[in-house]
Amino acid sequence: MRKTAQVSMEYLIIVGFVTFVVICILGIALIYSGAIKDRIKMTQLNNFANKIISTSESVFYAGAPSKATISVYLPENVYEILISENSLIISIQTSTGKDKTAFSSSVPISGSIDTSSGLKKIKIEAEENNIVISLD
Repeated sequence: MRKTAQVSMEYLIIVGFVTFVVICILGIALIYSGAIKDRIKMTQLNNFANKIISTSESVFYAGAPSKATISVYLPENVYEILISENSLIISIQTSTGKDKTAFSSSVPISGSIDTSSGLKKIKIEAEENNIVISLD
């Protein structure tokens, strides 16, 4: 009778230890998956802004009647896009909090873009002294 109680107790200790290890591994995986998702969002956001800025600069230097339409992907959780003077300022919600990123342009830009996520067609038009960015 005493040996079966010892075996049962050892079994409970082993099961408890294995359960603890599995829960720790799942917690660490959850933290790292959040960091990876944030890195993917920021890469998509950088691609979005850099494509808009580079197209704006090439259209501006081409002259006044020039325009271009580009397709870009805006990631989820973007809650504000400001276009002012020579910069594109984008605010995004990440797993660690709110993050605001500014992208500078060598040409004056103006306009507006909505913050809904997904694939967007953006029209970039050159005027006399600046670039106008709008949804197509």
